[in-house]
Order: sequence, then C-alpha cells, then structure tokens
Amino acid sequence: MKHIPLTLAIILSALFINPYTIGDDAVYDFTFVRLKYNGSFRYKSLWDIDYPAADRNLLFQLNKQTNINANPDLKVIPVGSPELYDYPFAYIAELSRLNLSKKEAANLREYLLRGGFIMTDDFHGTEQWKRFYKQYKKIFPKREPRDIPMNHPLFHCFYKIDKLMQIPAPAAYRAGRTHEKDGFNVRCMGVFDDKGRLMMMINFNTDLGDAWQNAAEAYYPRKFSDMAFKMGINAIVYTLTH
Repeated sequence: MKHIPLTLAIILSALFINPYTIGDDAVYDFTFVRLKYNGSFRYKSLWDIDYPAADRNLLFQLNKQTNINANPDLKVIPVGSPELYDYPFAYIAELSRLNLSKKEAANLREYLLRGGFIMTDDFHGTEQWKRFYKQYKKIFPKREPRDIPMNHPLFHCFYKIDKLMQIPAPAAYRAGRTHEKDGFNVRCMGVFDDKGRLMMMINFNTDLGDAWQNAAEAYYPRKFSDMAFKMGINAIVYTLTH
C-alpha cells in the first residue's frame, strides 16, 4: 500500500486530554476505542459486530504502516461513560441499531465538541439511514452531516485517497454485489465543529469492519481490505494531527 511519506509528531498538548492522567495508556500514542451502545426492543444492539478481529487487524496494519506507537490492548467504552474523554478517537459500527438516551447523546456531543473524533461504519440503505439519523439528531439537533470533499486532509494525511470505494460484507460479495439493501452509492460524510474541524466521519453504504476482519481470507479480494485499512489509518492519523 503506497502512502504519502509522513513523520508523525503527536502533539498531545493540542488534544483535549492530559496524557498523564490515563494510567498505563499514557505510554502509547494511540489506543483504539470501540463504543458500546444499547439497542431497542425491536433492534438488538450489535456494537460488537466483527469485534475483536476487525479492530486487532486494523491495529496490526497501523503499527506496520506507521510509526504510531499503538496500544495493543483494545478498549470498549459505553457511549455514556465519561471515560471516553480520555481518548481522542472512537469507532462505532451498525449504526441502525443505535439507541441513545438523552444522557448518552449529551455525553457524545460534549466529547466531540471538546476535540474527540468518532468514526462510524456498517449501515446501509434508506431505512437504516433514517434510524441512524433519528439518533444522530439527539447529539446534534442543529448540525447536518455533509459529504467530505476528496481534497479534505482526511483523505491525504497519510494515504492519498482520490476516490471512495464501496466495501462489501462477505455475504454481499459472494452474492456478486458490493451494496446492501438499497444502499447503492457509497458516501463518506462528516460533521464539523464551528471552526471547521471534522468531528465525526460517517461511512455509509460500506462495511470497513468486515474488510478489516476478513483481510487474511483467501476468498475476500485484497483490494477491498487495502482500501478499508487506508480509510481507517487515515482517520486515526487525522485525529492525532488535527
């Protein structure tokens, strides 16, 4: 995987946390956080989909491809926990199953506005977007997601990504397609703060986590996993440098 040469200088003082207050994690540049959330009576929570294999495979590539000293231990944090404030990056999957209380939504809003970054993944089609959007508006009633332009630093901070690729789940690929439901077009949307900083990366109609998880499987095309790793690594590098 080709990438733009980059020596990362992680400026911890620019973040919203004090690295000396988080125990053993302080010896690392980065800790991967997966967000745990509640579902509803109708839609059971799938916060742990592809976990932990997907997360571990991404960390393996992060350590291999960059000079970021990443914590080998994964972290799972509930969406309503104040512990989230100790970490600048968090990943959340299967957004159509998300069900936030007012307190949880307020916690995520404060986390993002203080400098945190959330990467979303693995939800598809009109109906799943509606369910996600209802929960999203609990976090930001007055902010709208918009497509991130391809010249944004997110797509060029480590790997140079000029075009989005729709990443399929293995079942979809075996069925001869890359989309699920009516989610034909891949989108990468963002939510920005008042100063223009990207706070949330919304990966819609694509499944990066499945590509991370199945990267070593012979049946799964490498081009999908390569792109998924690039998207994930760029999101992490962007978080640590902006």
